[in-house]
Amino acid sequence: MVRDYPLFVAEISANHMGSLDRAHQLIEASVDAGATAVKFQTYTPDTMTLNLESLAVSGGHELWGGRALYTLYQEAMTPWEWHAELFEHCRNRGVIPFSSPFDPTAVEFLESLNAPMYKIASLETSDHQLIRLVGETGKPTIVSTGATELEEIEELVSVFRATGNQDLTLLVCTSSYPAQPRDANVNRMELLREKFNVRVGLSDHTLGIGTSIAAIALGATVIEKHITLDRRHGGLDSAFSMEPAEFAQLVLEGKSASESLGVSSWSIQPSESESRRLRRSLYIVQDVLSGDFVSHENVRAIRPGYGAHPRYLDGLIGQKFNSDYAIGTPMSQGLVD
Repeated sequence: MVRDYPLFVAEISANHMGSLDRAHQLIEASVDAGATAVKFQTYTPDTMTLNLESLAVSGGHELWGGRALYTLYQEAMTPWEWHAELFEHCRNRGVIPFSSPFDPTAVEFLESLNAPMYKIASLETSDHQLIRLVGETGKPTIVSTGATELEEIEELVSVFRATGNQDLTLLVCTSSYPAQPRDANVNRMELLREKFNVRVGLSDHTLGIGTSIAAIALGATVIEKHITLDRRHGGLDSAFSMEPAEFAQLVLEGKSASESLGVSSWSIQPSESESRRLRRSLYIVQDVLSGDFVSHENVRAIRPGYGAHPRYLDGLIGQKFNSDYAIGTPMSQGLVD
């Protein structure tokens, strides 16, 4: 998963709103916006929870307060019979299709579709069986770490690596919807990178692109954002999803941010050659005669840079010119005795 730019992942999630046609439109919008991968979620209500009203989202949740989990997942799921068609669409358009499996049957199903990589969602980081099965595929795996203790991340990394699979990327993630930039803590990427020797990135639920750009500046290799056609259409995830034009702006500015990191070694860039030529240097700024003394009145540091370096001015002051020189003559040690 080595690349020049971060992997820009457009997460479709529930934004298809139960429409296969809309799912295809989201793929097209993602491609047009510059996404390099499109992600789905592979589960059924029965693989997620039980059909009991008592198993519900807390009443105070901003988006889904009081909803029974089973009916919520019924509404949000991507039907499994869509997957092959959607994966093929992505491949035909040159983007990577992949998904988050939520149980062993989903891993088996995605393997039948030759899924090229996997994503473990934040709330599944404690499911060691799932992590082990994904690791055993040998494929690149991305893990979101929202609502996960550091000790639990240590456990999942250990379980994953025990399969022999070392291709792991950990994403900083704030599992609130929408998340606030002040809660993003993208500096945690460095902790994850150093502690676990992994690539790092961001699963971003904030509004706008600022948090993602900050993450790219700190070395994110993956940026994941939910995408929707139009937030006004509603849908379970629309409130924290990007519209296509916003995603395109993220990709544009994200690539610029990535390019701007450059190297830490110091050298003047070729693009700076004209500015370098225009830097100040020492010039004769008044006509002088042979025998005149160099002074601050007749020699100054001005632009451009064809004369002696300004550092030599103090050493030249008081020396005598060895000939007549006109104003505008670049100053050098050869003009004095």
